[in-house]
Amino acid sequence: MVTGGCGFIGSNFIRYILQHYKPASVTNVDALTYAGNLANLDGVVEEHGERYAFFEADIANAGQMETLLHEEQFYAIINFAAESHVDRSINSPQNFIHTNVVGTSVLLNAARRHNLQRFIQVSTDEVYGSLGETGKFTEESPLHPNSPYSASKAGADLLALAFHHTFGQDVIVTRCSNNYGPYQFPEKLIPLMIIKALHDQPLPVYGDGLNVRDWIHVEDHCAALVAVLFKGKAGQVYNFGGDGEMVNLDVVRLILDKLGKPHSLISFVTDRLGHDRRYAIDSSFAKRELDWRPLHTAKEGIAATVDWYLNHRVWWETLLQRTERFD
Repeated sequence: MVTGGCGFIGSNFIRYILQHYKPASVTNVDALTYAGNLANLDGVVEEHGERYAFFEADIANAGQMETLLHEEQFYAIINFAAESHVDRSINSPQNFIHTNVVGTSVLLNAARRHNLQRFIQVSTDEVYGSLGETGKFTEESPLHPNSPYSASKAGADLLALAFHHTFGQDVIVTRCSNNYGPYQFPEKLIPLMIIKALHDQPLPVYGDGLNVRDWIHVEDHCAALVAVLFKGKAGQVYNFGGDGEMVNLDVVRLILDKLGKPHSLISFVTDRLGHDRRYAIDSSFAKRELDWRPLHTAKEGIAATVDWYLNHRVWWETLLQRTERFD
């Protein structure tokens, strides 16, 4: 069972695991809020038939989750379902608490009652807070979330680990750096900059643009999660990064260069409230324990992502029209 499977990472994961590992079935549970898009999974039913099923539901609705887990026999839950945009969490933190904390609690309880063998809580490096100019986050780094979004994810992580320690439930928490790739919602940095550049519009860059992020291609993240599903140790946290630290300004310039657009389109705007300066992930534990490593370099992967958006204009143009009602 994959929750949030109509979102960016969840939909990529469903495609990845059905194609590469051919499980007996994958059930996608999604509430289809603003970032949930059924078009992210176009062609999956045609390709995989009855091995894929969709169930529209809110993970925070205990009755719906009970019904689903009573009717189906799942090996594992992989919880991608989350409100995930920092700016939106600043404007509406309550929505993030509902999905990210309450929803995770409901899922954990349901999984425990129905004896699922594994629960994977998909989280973020943002729970660690901000780094200085040196160092990287490890699985032992203290949590120091600085936004309502990251605080809600940190709370969900701790709750998941508490279910392992209290009830002996097979729970694993994964924390990943910034994902990019196909089907990413257009409000995120890379697709936002691609789309604005294609329209010759100003590209808004927060502050001085020198915030640093570690970028990982979504396919590398999916491969990491499959490794956790089959090889991970209960009660463990695993960090995944792309070994791709880049200054935000350099990411934007890379996109402009790929599209043949001038750097003069860059427009510096007032910095985000509580904007973390730098994230960097140490993936050495996951590489050693899971025999996993990222295959995409940031520069090559971002260039390929630009090509994907160029070749899928109908997908993002339709999505932008549809989501106007949510803004």
